[in-house]
Amino acid sequence: MELIDGNKIAADIIAELKTQVAALPGRPPCLALVRVGEDPASVSYVKKKETASASIGITSRMILPPVTITQEELFALIDGLNADPAVDGILVQSPLPKHINEVAVFRRIAAGKDVDGFHTMNLGKLAQEDDTGFVACTPAGIMELLQRSGVSLAGKHVVVLGRSLIVGKPAALLALQRKPWANATVTVCHSQTANLPALTRQADVLIAAIGKPEFVTADMVKPGAVVIDVGVNRVADATKKSGYRLTGDVHFPTVSPLCSKITPVPGGVGPMTVAMLMQNTVKARRQHT
Repeated sequence: MELIDGNKIAADIIAELKTQVAALPGRPPCLALVRVGEDPASVSYVKKKETASASIGITSRMILPPVTITQEELFALIDGLNADPAVDGILVQSPLPKHINEVAVFRRIAAGKDVDGFHTMNLGKLAQEDDTGFVACTPAGIMELLQRSGVSLAGKHVVVLGRSLIVGKPAALLALQRKPWANATVTVCHSQTANLPALTRQADVLIAAIGKPEFVTADMVKPGAVVIDVGVNRVADATKKSGYRLTGDVHFPTVSPLCSKITPVPGGVGPMTVAMLMQNTVKARRQHT
């Protein structure tokens, strides 16, 4: 069994991007980070994105509206960033307060500045294999992990566990693409899938993105499979100072001995999400030149 080291691969990408940004003519790329309220997880995630930006040479513009902001006020803020030629990418950190429609907010961001890859136009471009669009960061990171770990999907059976617009659906579309590193046969499973273990056991590559801690057990995995664990779940643990431990959607102790390769949690897919956000921001800057 080989661990796929997301920390190292992400660091390699960050180093490559730093070189690319240094070679760009004119101003550096600019990423606007919008964080509504003081949700602790959101504070942590946005800080990581700000730190990564600084390490590459990307200018980050932090915008911190209060949790009481109305949807129309947030729309006006986004409209201003859309119109600002000095801003290349816009990220609105989720979750948003319950009185704000997240999907409507993501659609408000101009498609050419949607470095999170959630806009309807970018999802459409992904389906059409149009590389001018932006791919959601987590599934893009999964594909980078596989490529840089020497895993070719051509002719393989990829089973995606989860059908979200953030991970499951884009990951399935990426694996299906007519590209040398893709060309997979893809099955998408979800909460209504019948006889789920029988399907996941067919996977040469299993992508677990269902959001349930340690859901995937040894009886669901074919020996020799590659397992990509997208989940990040907090599970109560009195032995930890924090009172919890982080675990993925895969029961790592029993599944990992079966695998040819597997991502750990933490240190697998997570660091790649930030790295791909940076890559999308650099791409946006090039497109705005």
